[in-house]
Amino acid sequence: MKQGLFITFEGIDQSGKTTQAARLEQRLKDAGYTVQSWRDPGSTSISEQIRDILLSSKNHGMNAITELLLYEAARAQIVAEAIRPALEKNHIVIMDRFYDSTTAYQGYGRRISLDTIHQANAIATGGLKPDVTFFIDVTWEESCRRKGQNVRDRMESEGRSFFERIRAGYLTMAQNEPERIIVMDGQQTAVAIASDIWRIIENRLR
Repeated sequence: MKQGLFITFEGIDQSGKTTQAARLEQRLKDAGYTVQSWRDPGSTSISEQIRDILLSSKNHGMNAITELLLYEAARAQIVAEAIRPALEKNHIVIMDRFYDSTTAYQGYGRRISLDTIHQANAIATGGLKPDVTFFIDVTWEESCRRKGQNVRDRMESEGRSFFERIRAGYLTMAQNEPERIIVMDGQQTAVAIASDIWRIIENRLR
């Protein structure tokens, strides 16, 4: 059965990935494509409830493995309930984060064994992989500048070394999968980044 195109956006907080996902969704819809767009974790009733637990500032004592398994549980639900059915209808699916976030945050950030992370990702997704992933790259300093004095959730409250490990992890992943993971300079204007992304997606759709 022919499948739709599966596109994911990744990056540390305030990288602009959510903005770029929304811009691409609109551009594709304007071009006549059927597009479904969701966030991970979240987007289904069950996954949103898990998201609330994961990001609540009340849960600072959460164990790293507990955190990993909650992210995977939320992901398993959205894959089964939303992503696979949409792809089977030949829709284009755009995700704001997917399993690369878990590899970056829980693997490189929390330092859980990457073998454990890969096994957990495979179980949650049933082997489903994005066709193309855009990593919007910004430094920790730029992320903080953009966030300003806004209230931080549990994950956003982690320190500099945590986010620098995550960023380095993303860059390593991009080196290992250059055909899938495309690094975008997040210091560019949102318009310039969106233009570059559109050119890449146009080529994939051809």
